[in-house]
Amino acid sequence: MIVRDARTEDAEALARVIAAVAEEGLIATEPPVDVAARAGRFRESIESEGPDAVWALEDDGRIVGNAGVQAAGTPGVLLLGMALLPEARGRGGGRLLLEAMIEHAQATGSHKLELEVWPDNAPAIALYESAGFEVEGVRRDHYRRRDGSLRSALLMALLLDPAPET
Repeated sequence: MIVRDARTEDAEALARVIAAVAEEGLIATEPPVDVAARAGRFRESIESEGPDAVWALEDDGRIVGNAGVQAAGTPGVLLLGMALLPEARGRGGGRLLLEAMIEHAQATGSHKLELEVWPDNAPAIALYESAGFEVEGVRRDHYRRRDGSLRSALLMALLLDPAPET
């Protein structure tokens, strides 16, 4: 598996990954996913200037995962998201995507990467913790799902350039 910068022609394949993972309930995006609209958003992110970036995870020429970062609204903080098809999990692809995001954040002068993850997504939490991410809090019963249920999310972050001690 390899990680590379996403290209505009990847947008539909990246959107199909999101649609498939949404069906599993592992990400905040709920099915059904409008693949055309999601591909359009991927194209905008790929073509944008600034700290936003998108990566594709390829396995034998097929896109099996994606990751992206975007400005979180606080200078120096990037919000990350990633999704991998089931057949790509447990094979190092998630770690490769995470490394690309960390390197990008450092190269853009960001001091922090943050994310949200469902509390029951143990494999994802373990991956993030192995890279140095820490739980900073919980958004309890924060996300109302289409079926009316509420989901909590863990807030996790990695400090890249900790504040100097005073």
